[in-house]
Amino acid sequence: MKLKIYQINSKRDTHHAKFMGSDLLPILTGSPKIDPGIYDEVFDGEVNCDNPEEVFTKFNTEGHPLHRGHSLSVSDVVVMEEGAFFCEPVGFKEIGFDESQTHKPDNLLKTVYVEPGRKPFVSEVGDDIKSMQKAVGGLIQPVYMGDGTILICNDEGKLNGMEGNRRLGETIIAGPFFMVGEDGENFRSLTDAEIDKYMERFAEPEQISQEEVQADTGMTIFFL
Repeated sequence: MKLKIYQINSKRDTHHAKFMGSDLLPILTGSPKIDPGIYDEVFDGEVNCDNPEEVFTKFNTEGHPLHRGHSLSVSDVVVMEEGAFFCEPVGFKEIGFDESQTHKPDNLLKTVYVEPGRKPFVSEVGDDIKSMQKAVGGLIQPVYMGDGTILICNDEGKLNGMEGNRRLGETIIAGPFFMVGEDGENFRSLTDAEIDKYMERFAEPEQISQEEVQADTGMTIFFL
């Protein structure tokens, strides 16, 4: 399921509403309405969750490599296809929430993110090394695709026993990876055309056994 998570930015939280239930908002802010302007987007992606309670459990246990915030807590907002849900001390409350008034960092790169056994989705990754390493679960390895794009994967994915993800030419990519654009020595966001290309290229999950992954360990990756 596609979803977004928003969390209050303490620097804009002049009424100290962070971690407070909605029943305290009239006392703290003088208004019963949730102010989206104090929220930052901290996750935009697809997860195997069907409702806010499952989202809460996931982001307080295993989390997600693209999550930029803290564990899901009271006052956080989860936006799903069914609507926006405010995290209360117990359960969730559906609310009105204008996402256009929220904020997110300026250093995000638009990518196509691909996980083993799942369809790809469009999301964003910080352009710093720490964010990229978190996205792939370890040291990054850039694979230049020869068309102005780069596949960023885990340099030790196969050695660490990560699950086989997709075949690239005659080799296998293990663990999650994402596609970005090439900009000289730097990375850039993908164009719409590049997004379409790689959403189609990696559309179908591939069945790759761990025996195949281990047999491929040590092979060199070449762009297609």
